[in-house]
This record gives sequence, C-alpha cells and structure tokens, in this order.
Amino acid sequence: MPLKNTEKEKTAPADTVLREFYRKTFGAAPESCEALKGDGSTRRLFRLRDGKRSVIGVIGPDKLENRAFLEFSRHFRGENLPVPEIYAADPAQGIYLEEDLGDTTLFEYLCAERKGAEVPAQVIAAYKKALDCLPRFQAQAGRGLDLSFCHPRASFDRQSIMWDLNYFKYYFLKLAGIPFNEARLEDDFVKFTDFLLEASPDHFLYRDFQSRNIMLRGGEPWFIDYQGGRKGALQYDLASILYDAKADLTPETRAELHAHYLKVSGVEPEAFERYFHGFVYARIMQAMGAYGLRGFYERKPHFLTSVPYAVRNIEWLLRNAELPVKLPELMQCFKRIAASSYLRQFGKMKLGLTVRIGSFSYKNGVPLDERGHGGGFIFDCRALPNPGRQERYAQLTGKDKPVVEFLQGEPEVGRFLENVFAMVDMSVENYLSRNFTSLTVSFGCTGGRHRSVYCAEALAARLKKKYGVRVELSHREGGGK
Repeated sequence: MPLKNTEKEKTAPADTVLREFYRKTFGAAPESCEALKGDGSTRRLFRLRDGKRSVIGVIGPDKLENRAFLEFSRHFRGENLPVPEIYAADPAQGIYLEEDLGDTTLFEYLCAERKGAEVPAQVIAAYKKALDCLPRFQAQAGRGLDLSFCHPRASFDRQSIMWDLNYFKYYFLKLAGIPFNEARLEDDFVKFTDFLLEASPDHFLYRDFQSRNIMLRGGEPWFIDYQGGRKGALQYDLASILYDAKADLTPETRAELHAHYLKVSGVEPEAFERYFHGFVYARIMQAMGAYGLRGFYERKPHFLTSVPYAVRNIEWLLRNAELPVKLPELMQCFKRIAASSYLRQFGKMKLGLTVRIGSFSYKNGVPLDERGHGGGFIFDCRALPNPGRQERYAQLTGKDKPVVEFLQGEPEVGRFLENVFAMVDMSVENYLSRNFTSLTVSFGCTGGRHRSVYCAEALAARLKKKYGVRVELSHREGGGK
C-alpha cells in the first residue's frame, strides 16, 4: 500500500506501544512517530524517526496475516529479493518494525511523469524492472517457501476462486444494480473455475502485484504487501499489474509489458496465453468486489473512483479477448456493466471516447458489433451517385483523389454528410458527457470501395478535428493505401 503522511491522528495508545517497542529494539526513543495512510487495509502504519534511522511501525489486528507477511519477508530476503527488512516483531501484540522504503510507489511515479494518455519511456522502464523481478518471486522464491504460513488459503484453489467470484456477485453486481440470473451465473462460475484450474498452479502467486505495492527507491523496485500470497498460476500476477484500474495503462503499453514478461520469464507462450485473459477477468472481478464492498457497502466513495477504469478494461476485453470457455450469463453481466452510464460517473476522470468508423459492402452483409455494447450507426450510401459505374473510377477507391473530387462535386453527397455529421455529433457529445468510451459508425454501399470509404474518411477527419477523439478507421472490402 502507498505510504502518505496525514495530519496527526488521535492515536496515543498506538503511538505509545510503537515508541516503546522502537526503544527496546534500537536502544533509543524515536524523536517522532507519524501516522501514515494506507488504502483498504485494517493495519495501521507509522513512520518512526530518530537522528540515525527511519523505520515503519505496523499494528496489524490479524495475527495470521501478520505471520504470513513476516515469514514471507524473511524467506524473500534470504532469496535476495528486494523486500523490506524486518527489524523486530512482537506477534502477541500484533506489531512489527520494518525497513522504510520511502514514499514513492510505482503508481505515484506514473502519475507524476505522465502528461497525457501515453506512458513515458522512463515509466515503462520502471515497470519492466518490476516485471524482471516477478519470475523470481513466482519460481525461485516459491521453491522452499513454507505454504503453511499462507493466509487465508495455501493455494489459489477452487475455494479461493469461488470466494472471489461471489465477492464480485454480492458486493458489486447486486449493489450496483446489475441484473443477472443467479442460477445461470452460478453455473458459469463453476465452468469458469474449472477453466482457470486447468492452468499450471505450481508457482508462487503474489496475489496483489500492482503499482501501489511496488516502491521505487533510487530508481529500483522494492516490493510490499505480499501477505496474501499463495500457490497458484503465473497469469494472475501479470494480469494484476497490467489491468490495475487507476494505472490506466494503454493497450499498447500493456502489450509491450506483456511481451517483456514472456521474454524474461521464459514461459511457453501458447500455454500461457490460453488462460491469461481468463485470469484478467478473475482479477478484475476480485477488484470490483473490493470497490463494491468499500464503496457501495461501507460508503467510502473514493473507492468507487476506480470503477470507470475497470469498466473500460471490461469493454476492451469484450472486444479483444474471447475466452476458450463459453460463459453466456457472466459475459452478459459484463456487457451490462460496459453499457452502464451510472458506473462511468464516479470520480472526475474523463476516460476518452474512441469512435470506430468503417466501410463495408452490402453484398457481404452488415457488420455486427457483437463484442461491444451495440451503440452506433449504420448509414446506407447506396442512394448516392456511384463513381464505381464509370470505368475510369472502377479500380480506384474513395480515398483516391479523382473519386474524392467526383463525390465532392455531387450536391447529394454534401447533403447526406451534413445529416450524418449532425446525428453523429449529437451522439459524440452525449457519449463524452456520460464518460462512454466507444461509438461505432459504419457506412455501406454496393461494393464497399467508393462511396462508403469516402464517407467514412470524411467523418473520421471531422471528428478528429472537432472533438479530438480517438478514431479507429477500417475498410472491410479495402479502401486503398
């Protein structure tokens, strides 16, 4: 968890206990004991300082969780992994003193260096350094680890997975008002769990390998909050860091980091990829369950600010990642989440709109948006003058200058596009106001090469100039270079 200084809290008992424990450990009383803030944890953290050192004092009410962290820390230190040194612990009181790794998390570094949607090269380099260490946790450090210290389960087994799925169902789906058929969803949960359990489980699963749990000190990554670790599949931890909601990594950055992990880990790509997006969905569901518990149920609204980012990740997955196992009711839940205006309104972050514009031939059928939320337009260009009937234009497309000049000279085409622009502008402005991230516009004509291509290109140019939105342009039957 990130460590941030807060105003002095009324923590006299904790302050006294930790001060005394510090004195016994180091032989001198601390000069200060400053409360720190953590996200979503029952532990209380403090920074204690004297003239020689700064350490983190922790008071953890869950003794089994404390034991897992302490034992894992000692084991990882023995494997030369960059984790905090444990200076002293009093299990009976639920307190311990650990190395102070500073205040800068990988997430904070990302936020400080990022100026727009793209992730700067120096931040990508920091992510890659973190990923260089991940296989060491998963393989090297996992060997010889005493799994009896794992809490609450020794492995990411059927029970662990079902806990997470039901966490998602009861604390997110129900509290967010997403309708579902409970019997069919439970059937899908069983099938989904069976699928995930096919992946090799013989590794250490860090469990919460994400940017807030990676500290940067001297430009190098250090790792915290692995007390939920257990035996499990490799894919889960990569999913955790790449689809960390508020980090909001672009698909291009995720792809680059994904490829880097495959290279440094030496895993067999085909077997890894078969299950990877399943574990992405599993991780997102676990995170959304936490957002629902903390935000909807416990009324801590700042947890809900992560929801729009998670919705956008789901929307991307629906379009780009088809699972090998059929889960109709669960996928329907995800589509309802992606289509929800309500879930996109938490926080002030604007997610940005992508308009997918394409051309097609009616001879080959109307394109379907089966993986999106179904919103958008299909415009029929067959009533417009057809340059394809003239031999001089037949081998050209709507992107070629002679065809463009022909269509620009036809008044009917101008009137048609004026009406198209008015309708699409209305939807773009509405989608931007509601934090929707995807709109589809398709233009069809007889051959899919002249009129539809020209109109698609014209709309794309207009939307980029007027709204600055991201446009993805495609021509199904070919639009030339």
